[in-house]
Amino acid sequence: MPLYEHVFIARQDAAQAQVDQLTEQMKGVIEAGGGKVTKHEAWGLRSLTFKINKNRKGHYVLFNIDAPAAAVAEMERQLRLNEDVIRQLTVRVEELEEGPSAGMLAKQAKERRDAKWGRREDEPGGYEASDEGVAS
Repeated sequence: MPLYEHVFIARQDAAQAQVDQLTEQMKGVIEAGGGKVTKHEAWGLRSLTFKINKNRKGHYVLFNIDAPAAAVAEMERQLRLNEDVIRQLTVRVEELEEGPSAGMLAKQAKERRDAKWGRREDEPGGYEASDEGVAS
């Protein structure tokens, strides 16, 4: 069967639970079409390079797919109908790469960097307040 890499971006307004539900739904479509999802990576909420339909961020999800073309076409059709999906891209590849993708490696590097510098999730780019060096 042909091999594909598929990435879709969901709106920033969508909750993580909705994105997970959509991911499971698309896996079901592929499996119903006689294929399988060999790898699934949720890259999380990331900034977009440019605004897409007034969105500045999006939830990125990557699939490595081993499925017939009809199953992939049905998944793409259903994603086009879903209002939470703002972009999608499917590429046919000769072989699927093993290990984490470049997007996942970037996410892991950012998490390590944020942990090192004490950044908090509720303050993107901010630092935790510390009592060191503060005169009383």
